[in-house]
This record gives sequence, C-alpha cells and structure tokens, in this order.
Amino acid sequence: MKHWMSPVAKAATVTTLALAAVCAQAQTKQDLIKRLPSLQKSELDALATDMAQNPVRQIGGQAQQLLMQIVPPEKREATAKQISAELNKFVETATPGVKASANKVALGAVSPVMESKFTEDELKQLVAMLDSPVIKKYQEALPELQQALLEKISADARVQFDPKAQALQDAVKKILDTASGGKLSQAAAAQAKAAAAAANKSGAAPKK
Repeated sequence: MKHWMSPVAKAATVTTLALAAVCAQAQTKQDLIKRLPSLQKSELDALATDMAQNPVRQIGGQAQQLLMQIVPPEKREATAKQISAELNKFVETATPGVKASANKVALGAVSPVMESKFTEDELKQLVAMLDSPVIKKYQEALPELQQALLEKISADARVQFDPKAQALQDAVKKILDTASGGKLSQAAAAQAKAAAAAANKSGAAPKK
C-alpha cells in the first residue's frame, strides 16, 4: 500500500526545503566572503605597511628640510644617520601592530560591501581568481572597500599608533635641535613668545 503525503505535509516539506536552501546559500556566500582576507593577505599587509610608513614619509621629509637649513654641514651625515635609525625603529615597532589591526578588522570592514555588491556566483569566481568580468567589478569596488578598511584600522590602531608617531616626531626634533645647537628650540620659543605677545596685545586693546 502506498503512503501519500497530505497537502499540508507536502507544503511543510517544500517550505522546509526552501528555507534550508536559502540558509545554505547565505552560509555559502558568507564562507566565500570569509576567505577573501586570507586570499588577499599580501595586499592587506601592504596596505597596513603603507599606513605605518605615512608618518615616516612626512616626518622624514620635514627633517630633511630642517637638516639642510639649520644643521652645520659637518654634522649632517651623522645627524641623518641618527634620524634614519629613529625612522627605521618606528617602522619596525609600529608596522606589526597596524598589520594586526588590519587582519582583525578586515572581515568586518569588507563584508557589508561584498555582501551588497556581489552575488554568490560572483564571489565563487572571485575566490577562484577566474578571468571574468567580475574582476573588473571587484576592482571598481576597491576604493570603497579600502576606505572602509582604512577607517576601521585607523580607529583600532590609533591608541597604540599615535603615541609612537608623536614619540618619533619628538625624537627627530631632539636630534635636529642638538645638532643645530638649539636653533630649533630657540625658534619654537621665539614663535611661542611672539604668539603670546600678539594675543596679549589683542586682548589689551580691543577694537572700539
């Protein structure tokens, strides 16, 4: 004797299977997205390294100008080596922390963008690195992805990163000030004195 499912049972079974398929599809899509940071670890590390080197480029450029302006020629080579050592030390100590932050926040930063812009099939092609139009689409999304990632890394790494950058700047200024015989600190003191005098003058003689 054959057993036939009732219409209600059939409907329930179909609904259950449909929900399972949807859940499986969503889970599969999330699994694909989760693989992206590990597949792009080199790009992620490069982005973090570039962030860590930003203060080095800025402070190094400023130091180079001051080196030529206020440091005697006979002291420039030794002073440049001291500054270079400080810059290298900063990169060595700051980069691992920024990389750790990048790996920590990468998935959370890029998941919403990837989820909204790519289908499961497209993600499969991307993960597999197939030569397809989806690569172009992914490249077009990169600025938005990088912006989201940079904001997350910056917020997460700021607590440890900013003090290191400030300490580096202070160390470089100290080297330059010592090599120049105090010219840098003298100039800063004169500037502060002039600013205070201007502020006092403005407060003592208000406009009528």
